[in-house]
Amino acid sequence: MVNKKEAAMAGVVLDEVHKVYGDTVAVRSVDLQVAPGEFVTLLGPSGCGKTTCLRMVAGFVEPTAGRIMMAGRDVTHVPPHRRDTGMVFQSYALFPHKTVAANVAFGMRVRGVSRSETDERTREALRLVRLEQLAHRYPSELSGGQKQRVALARAVVIRPQVLLLDEPLGALDLKLREELQVEIKRVQSTLGITTMFVTHDQGEALGMSDRVAVMRDGEIVQIDTPNELYERPNSEYVANFVGRTNLIEVLVTGRNSDGFYSAEAAGARGTTFKVAGQRHASFEVGERCLLAARPENFTIGAEQENVTPATILDIIYRGSTWNVELSGARNETFSAVVRSGGAVPRKGELVSLTWAPSRCFLLKMEKPAPAAGDAPARA
Repeated sequence: MVNKKEAAMAGVVLDEVHKVYGDTVAVRSVDLQVAPGEFVTLLGPSGCGKTTCLRMVAGFVEPTAGRIMMAGRDVTHVPPHRRDTGMVFQSYALFPHKTVAANVAFGMRVRGVSRSETDERTREALRLVRLEQLAHRYPSELSGGQKQRVALARAVVIRPQVLLLDEPLGALDLKLREELQVEIKRVQSTLGITTMFVTHDQGEALGMSDRVAVMRDGEIVQIDTPNELYERPNSEYVANFVGRTNLIEVLVTGRNSDGFYSAEAAGARGTTFKVAGQRHASFEVGERCLLAARPENFTIGAEQENVTPATILDIIYRGSTWNVELSGARNETFSAVVRSGGAVPRKGELVSLTWAPSRCFLLKMEKPAPAAGDAPARA
């Protein structure tokens, strides 16, 4: 449960929010605080509850239990048009018979803003999204990226307290998505508006957000800064969902005075590693867990404290880098990223795969989900 004093100061608060559809739990006791002016992303696969959370904040869906607050005001049962939010949808939702300027001005006219102020704020919003030259065009005359900029201008021109973005880049091609990521973040930073963004794209989440909340089965499993989330995920699920991760099953054999753990590869006595700890968990001697390392932290052939033999299975050229797939001595599969310009690894070559202790971390092993029909274990 959120602290009352902190809730009063936050831009948006979800306080033990729960949503059930029949027998299906869509959102399970979510606690989240978004600070004023903060950009927070809800990240997760389809069906994890992220869009349901956003729609509850917007007022389109009412929680089964819990509270939603904005600037200290309880809006749980307040209708959408009284919540002071602006929303951008994946489908643009523009009026095809209205010009760009008329689409942007629509929300202000509904709110009774004067004609002169509406015109001024419309021009200001179009300048902000760099579309002032297209004010008299119709949606059918715009590209996908231009349509999404119009939708963004329409959402921010009403000067909402909170901006909600529901996978707004999902229908665009890669280059355009990357361009609009920069544009959306620029507009959000310029206005200083509290923003909640929903996506299943980890690149969008890491590149745009102040913090990212990773969701799974209706729950937030980790919320952190993009850097901390990527460098120190708190679970095997987060490590695999946010980027690629190499995992080695190990047995913890000790903890050094410098805070690093020593671990032995499972089923391979004598193969020892030095691993960084993490703030999410501590590990006991004799505990079986996972050593995790990102592909870009592996080096082929260099002398470092951690080393394991591996055979190169495949090499994929990516321009500035090579993606190298390898097989370990115990049939593990590894991925490494090698910068272009140096010696090119050869397929079938036996190499030493090495990495620094500070560039890997331990994770608790996740218990496998029970098979369908299995009775739950008794306490």
